[in-house]
Amino acid sequence: MRAARLISLVLLLQARETMTATELARELEVSERTVYRDVLALSAAGVPVYADRGRAGGYRLLGGYRTRLTGLSRAEADALFLSGLPGPAGDMGLAGSVAAAQLKVLAALPPGLRDASARAGQRFHLDVPGWFRNADPPPALSDLAEAVWQDRTVRLDYRRGDRSVTRTVEPYGLVLKGGVWYLVGRVGDDHRTYRVDRVLTVTPEEATFVRDETFDLAGFWADRAADFLRSMLADQITVRLSPAGMRALRVVAEPPAVAEAEAAAGEPDGQGWVTTRLPVESIDVAYHEMLRLGPEVEVLDPAELRDRMASAARRLTGLYAD
Repeated sequence: MRAARLISLVLLLQARETMTATELARELEVSERTVYRDVLALSAAGVPVYADRGRAGGYRLLGGYRTRLTGLSRAEADALFLSGLPGPAGDMGLAGSVAAAQLKVLAALPPGLRDASARAGQRFHLDVPGWFRNADPPPALSDLAEAVWQDRTVRLDYRRGDRSVTRTVEPYGLVLKGGVWYLVGRVGDDHRTYRVDRVLTVTPEEATFVRDETFDLAGFWADRAADFLRSMLADQITVRLSPAGMRALRVVAEPPAVAEAEAAAGEPDGQGWVTTRLPVESIDVAYHEMLRLGPEVEVLDPAELRDRMASAARRLTGLYAD
């Protein structure tokens, strides 16, 4: 454990140049006293780490000292190449850069770990697009990725319904969700989301923008995704479900809706059926979802949906009467 921590300390100083004992302790999840002991141990081992005094001081490595990747374990080397799985990087036009970086890492690894790339490729493959979806990347993706890297403002022609709109956007980041690429960009004071496959043209502008360093792309996306799900599940229905229907609900409905239905379920009746409230996107969507549950569900409310289910049941009875 200590050897791994000492290597992590050196790599942190290589990456960030200067760090205080407090910052190192937070990153390594140890006490400052442990950091002091680790620095002394590194110095005794010949690693040129020293401390700058004063308010802007901290620990640093002397003279651009670099360590080779000789401290990697087998699991760490394998995980390193898992992070470079092809697909998304290639979609953004970075396949060549990823391959070059992997070659450099391979050259720096000890001989016993140089099969890590082949091991990862033999055991794991990332197929991002969903079934029945076009696997080709959107035409605008590579241009948008370049603008994101360069913090360059772009003008987008974007398809919205049956018309095209033009927006000037500061591209903050790209998100791949369920095989679909999204651009997160700032327009004025707001951050907005655009589907990349609906971008018709990308025109980079001369101006670059000053990125808000406090903006958290992952946090923004999580909040937007949660808001999207809440907006989708804007209605509710009341149903009775058999034990089989309760199990099948997990295949039919969205996970947040299933979680709410399970939490709201009452005690089972004498037949094991439970009554609960199920969030749904709309009555039309709920109708098709409940049909998939067949005789394992009874719709109690609203009356409109109950009537549609009864009508469907009568039609089915007519089809199978013989």
